[in-house]
Amino acid sequence: MAEAATALSSQELPCPVSLKSHPRLSSWLRFTADGRVGVFTGKVELGQGILHALQLIAAQALVLDTQHLDMLTTTTAHSPDEGMTSGSLSVQDSGAAIRHACIHARALLMQTGATSYADLPGLIDMNQPVNWALSLSLSALPIDTAKDVGREDLRRLIHGHADFIHDLQPEGLLHGRMLRPRELRAQLDEAVWAQVAAQFAARQVGPDAAWPASLQLVRDGQLIGVIAPTEAWAQAVAQVLHRDLKWQAQPHGLGMSAQGTAGIDQPAETQVFFESGAADEPGISDEHFSADYFRPYLHHASMGSSCALALWTLEGLKVWSHSQGVFALRRDLALALSLPPDQVEVAHVRGAGCYGHNGADDVAFDAAWLARRCPGKTLRMLWSRADEMVWSPLSPAMRMRVSAQLNTYNELTDWCHEVWSQGHSSRPGRAATPALLGSWQTAQPFPVLEPINVAAAAGAGAERNAVPPYRSVHVKVVAHRLMGLPLRSSAMRALGAHGNVFAAESFMDEIAHARGLDPLAFRLGLLDDPRAQAVLSRLAEKINWSARRSELAAQEGRGLGLAFARYKGKGAYCAVAAEVEVTDQVRVRRLTVVADIGQVVHTNGAVSQLEGGSIQSTSWALKEAARWDTEKILTQDWEAYPILRFSEVPAVDVHLMPGAANPSLGAGEATQGPTTAAIANAVFHALGVRVRELPLTAEAIQRAMD
Repeated sequence: MAEAATALSSQELPCPVSLKSHPRLSSWLRFTADGRVGVFTGKVELGQGILHALQLIAAQALVLDTQHLDMLTTTTAHSPDEGMTSGSLSVQDSGAAIRHACIHARALLMQTGATSYADLPGLIDMNQPVNWALSLSLSALPIDTAKDVGREDLRRLIHGHADFIHDLQPEGLLHGRMLRPRELRAQLDEAVWAQVAAQFAARQVGPDAAWPASLQLVRDGQLIGVIAPTEAWAQAVAQVLHRDLKWQAQPHGLGMSAQGTAGIDQPAETQVFFESGAADEPGISDEHFSADYFRPYLHHASMGSSCALALWTLEGLKVWSHSQGVFALRRDLALALSLPPDQVEVAHVRGAGCYGHNGADDVAFDAAWLARRCPGKTLRMLWSRADEMVWSPLSPAMRMRVSAQLNTYNELTDWCHEVWSQGHSSRPGRAATPALLGSWQTAQPFPVLEPINVAAAAGAGAERNAVPPYRSVHVKVVAHRLMGLPLRSSAMRALGAHGNVFAAESFMDEIAHARGLDPLAFRLGLLDDPRAQAVLSRLAEKINWSARRSELAAQEGRGLGLAFARYKGKGAYCAVAAEVEVTDQVRVRRLTVVADIGQVVHTNGAVSQLEGGSIQSTSWALKEAARWDTEKILTQDWEAYPILRFSEVPAVDVHLMPGAANPSLGAGEATQGPTTAAIANAVFHALGVRVRELPLTAEAIQRAMD
């Protein structure tokens, strides 16, 4: 590890992006008289162990035990604005900034002759800029990647501490529920509303018990909510009102038949996303390949539905949220509620894992909107399961068309990847008007926003990982951003990388099979990046590729497939092998993952992220697909939208490449695409049938056979 520090310090390292935006030492560190060190970050804990990893980075650089460090709550009141906690960038960006700030603080401690960090604030200017060019060798204690020092957040969860936002119970808490239709496009029946509102005013709604004085029914346009003194009252009254209220549904215009084409005939904004090299006329011996692949709409399907707390006072609004971007949420809340941003504070509290833009931001608006009716009281807003499935953004469906030409030497002379998809981001904070569901439903609504794709520099959206890692004379990527679709879409783990890697790596297998080539050897022959080659070679070694593949080929319905990608083309390297058994359904028996994520900060955390991503991707590959009819989304509960059960989880082996001499890369989204592609390739190996649509159900396999 000492050698790694020397190797890193010898490189010309750019200033970390988060440090450019927040260069002051006080933006990252707080020293207190009792000797404790507080560490600020703009990234939030979503269950991925980020705060623990950042704590380890700070402890190493400060030469302190982790028990002396406090990872401070991420809030717009005092944390640095580091944008979204997304894109596998937390260790890469926030970790780098914290490391440099701590190294600088360590140098100041030695320069001033202070005996402890508690003395520093009286000896130095805490607002001085961080000297990020200091040698990394000042980090005298290495991060012990072989030892799990223990995550305090996991210990607390195991012992049943109430750390989730759903568990917060401040004194005098009120409870809120929203009353939204189950149809996507519907108008409230005003005559029925008048009757129900009159019954409510007469206290003829809800349980047969004493009517609480704090019970309210609130409406603004199509936005309707209930305020109640207890969770039981909120649930009971909302259930009765939802039964009695009527909405006049209108067809949304997208039939289920469009699922297979992913709206390919919709209006689209088309652009050449990437092109390199020159396309030549195919030679006489060149062979042309082409195939279409499909990935359906996906729900986030968080185990816990979205929740938020809000408090209005004379000083302004405070919101507690499990949003992935507290600053972006603050901006849109201020816009939607006509408040100055400095009168809105958003504090992060951990919620159910979301891995993208679910209903967390929308439910925060709902909580704030209702809390305005009960100033001085904290209001807790909880969405129902149906609210979550119907109204939170979906991960958009994608259709990919990949074509290629090969010469007689099995070299790619042309590669074209086209993708049809809605935009992959509707996150708050990025437009002139709010991207919050409730703000689109008031009597004076803000305009409904079309989902966008993030910039290529940030990893792209629908186009993410559409540029192949393989050598080709000519490469072209064309993106068709579908417009005007009724289904609201936004970011989910890996964005377009999941669909694009599934398509590209399935296609590589198809070409290899057509040419009679080993799929592994074919890939290795077209990779120029030594780290990519090393990851695939290590995977082959770990699974004994050739021998195991031959062994399974001799067994009916058994198969082994692999896939590779470098996330975003500049992130973690990841190769996955999947072993499957196909009978009445596809069962994934084992996944083997090899990843190069550069310098590893916390081994157990990295392994958990890669393992969790591969299991989630298995669920997407085998089971998940949103469905709808002409008026509404049909997948509103777990019966209609099955996810992978514990009994179906495959064995997962994760192996990390040595990477101490390289900067850290994020692990959270690296396995999504390669896992699904590896499973699809294993199904082909087992059946000899290429299934190009997800999920890999018995029906999809039958269609491929037909």
